[in-house]
Amino acid sequence: MLLMAGFNTVWEIAQFPLYQIWLEGTFRAQTYAIIHCTIGDIMIAAASLTLAYALVGRGAWPHRRFWATALATTAFGVAYTVFSEWQNVSVRGSWAYRDIMPLVPPFGTGLAPLLQWTILPFATFVLTRRVSRA
Repeated sequence: MLLMAGFNTVWEIAQFPLYQIWLEGTFRAQTYAIIHCTIGDIMIAAASLTLAYALVGRGAWPHRRFWATALATTAFGVAYTVFSEWQNVSVRGSWAYRDIMPLVPPFGTGLAPLLQWTILPFATFVLTRRVSRA
């Protein structure tokens, strides 16, 4: 989880210019948004891993069913991200993408958050696997 937290902090800062708050928010609002979103990412990761482990993992994890658990965790993270982005951008208006954010149909989900929840869990699991074997 610490590795995922670090990766998500860097990702949130890197993708920040793709959101409207980059242009319109105060420094304080921007700082709060990055911290708030990173904490949310950690919660999504923890919930996704817990659910994946409960449904797919086994007692000998991470030595058994490692990749099945990794795939399920990533799928849960992506699914939640699609829902959350749609809910917060299209329904609630809690945040907005800038016109430079590439959108992915059918819900108009931002490409950056989708990549975040495919690349970062994979990278975290790969590194975790290497450490667990050492």
